[in-house]
Amino acid sequence: MRLEYFQMIDRVASFDAAAQVLSATSTVPDDSPVFEGHFPGHPLMPGVLLTETMAQASGYLVLGLLKFSHMPFLAGVEKAKFRTFVGPGAGLAIEAQLVHHGSGYAVTKAKIRSDGKAVCDAELMFRLMPFPNDMATVMRAQAQAIGLVPEAA
Repeated sequence: MRLEYFQMIDRVASFDAAAQVLSATSTVPDDSPVFEGHFPGHPLMPGVLLTETMAQASGYLVLGLLKFSHMPFLAGVEKAKFRTFVGPGAGLAIEAQLVHHGSGYAVTKAKIRSDGKAVCDAELMFRLMPFPNDMATVMRAQAQAIGLVPEAA
């Protein structure tokens, strides 16, 4: 996880196109400028970055299912629940599942667990749009770097 670069996913653990599920892993860094202000003397991973982590796992799921034909842009977050705190060094298990796809949108349900405990979950909506410029090439390379290599992508 590279917080300063919004690279929240370290590795795709599994991608099951038939079940429309992606599992990923990540480790919260031990040290980050984010923790200097959130919170001094008691560092915690901000909820907005946990939400971003779920959104990125969901985005990679959608990219894989659509074989990189469209870029998923986060358009909404609903039913977000934060159940416990996450500190530096925590290992995260992220799962995203497709709930709906159509009419230019995709909806996923995502969740994060750490040490077997529920951390957070949410429903995420994405607007599916053509890739701007050569962003498809960049996204495909980034997805491959973390282990997402869908067939015929």
